[in-house]
Amino acid sequence: MFLKSQNIFLRAMEPSDVELLYTWENDNSLWPVSNTNMPFSKFVLNEFVSTSHQDIYSSKQLRLMVAENVQNKTIGCIDIFEFDPQNARAGIGIYIHKDYREKGFAKESIDLITEYAFKILHLKQIYSHINPNNEASLKLFTKSGFEKIALKKSWQKVSLNLFEDVWFLQLINHGD
Repeated sequence: MFLKSQNIFLRAMEPSDVELLYTWENDNSLWPVSNTNMPFSKFVLNEFVSTSHQDIYSSKQLRLMVAENVQNKTIGCIDIFEFDPQNARAGIGIYIHKDYREKGFAKESIDLITEYAFKILHLKQIYSHINPNNEASLKLFTKSGFEKIALKKSWQKVSLNLFEDVWFLQLINHGD
């Protein structure tokens, strides 16, 4: 077991996760929040999983699977991306399957990844970019201690001539 809380644990990706990732990554309703604009093949996802053992210092990213404790069922994933050891910061993103939302699993996942980022990776800060219309994510991240730092105007392109604003949220490690 990797990182564990009351209801969930975070674990490394396994080859058996490719089918779930294939479904989740190819759900084009999620593409705007993941900055994706094309489908992923099973081959690419197999390669991603097979190289996930690489050190975060060389790959600059880490994806962990979120599983609930009782049934040991994988319900989502959480990412550390844009890992910048020189400036001690990284972005985080989370996906929880719709059947498991509003049960506290996302909050527990963010709490675990924050502890990992601050205590193991010794990061000074973690951050996230969230669309102003994504009220559930804004509430989740602010409840997890993140502050709205800036509204990035016309930051994310959503169609040919349409751009949307994005909130920049940040959590500083004060070394508590």
